[in-house]
Amino acid sequence: MPPAFTSRPRLKAPAGTCDTAMHFYNNRYPSAPTALFTPPNAWVDDYLRMREWIGIERTIVVQPTVYGFDNRCTLEAVAALGKRARAIVVVDETVSDAELERLTAAGARGVRFQMFPGGVLSWEVIETVAARIQPFGWHIQLQLDGRLLPEREALIRRLPGTLVIDHTGKFIEPVAVDDPAFRILLDLVGNGRTWVKLAAPYETSKVGRPLYDDVGALAKALVKAAPDRMLWASNWPHPSPTLRVPPIDEAELLDLLLDWAPDDTTRRKILSDNPAKLYGF
Repeated sequence: MPPAFTSRPRLKAPAGTCDTAMHFYNNRYPSAPTALFTPPNAWVDDYLRMREWIGIERTIVVQPTVYGFDNRCTLEAVAALGKRARAIVVVDETVSDAELERLTAAGARGVRFQMFPGGVLSWEVIETVAARIQPFGWHIQLQLDGRLLPEREALIRRLPGTLVIDHTGKFIEPVAVDDPAFRILLDLVGNGRTWVKLAAPYETSKVGRPLYDDVGALAKALVKAAPDRMLWASNWPHPSPTLRVPPIDEAELLDLLLDWAPDDTTRRKILSDNPAKLYGF
């Protein structure tokens, strides 16, 4: 799946820039029965061309829903990328300490909870899994419809350790910054152990390119509230059951930080310093 390059980003990525969420797909690995669709192959060589094009040096490979609990594709790709990569995997509450040790050595640093159709882990096990992974220095990566934060707030606050929330909260219908659900997210990032990935605005925005202003308003509020716990991600290769027209431009996604983050110092935190701290680079 070759990248569709158009132009270089205007933002010059600082040293150590990290793409904190992307996925690999390879038809050598079978799709899980829970998979909603199977994306075309998107493998290491294609990603590395994109990474070089926009100036990314480090990568967090996130286990895609298509493979369920089978982390082999993700771990193979992390091994190919080497020391500049880490993994977010999927394991359940029955995982052994030996398996967690093996996965840690292979670069794993967290467990993905995808609360949309296709995900394989449920709310019922999130506390148990969070407790199991604490001795290994891992965190929970959570993707949910941000509009559900009020009903899940108590559970989320009980989770031990670090929490990373995907896709700027992924409010399926983007809300205003004074919406009660978004205020909960702002309060969570103020607790010192909740991080947010500023990513994939095209999945939820109703106004669209170039700045995705409805999602952008939320991103700006989050950056202002907790610049030390914001992260950026490409979400390459932008999995979708339908063809995206026009194709997603990763340089354009990087350049969103010119609008969302006010200065070079803040952008360096988001792109380099913050992920280095969270993922142990």
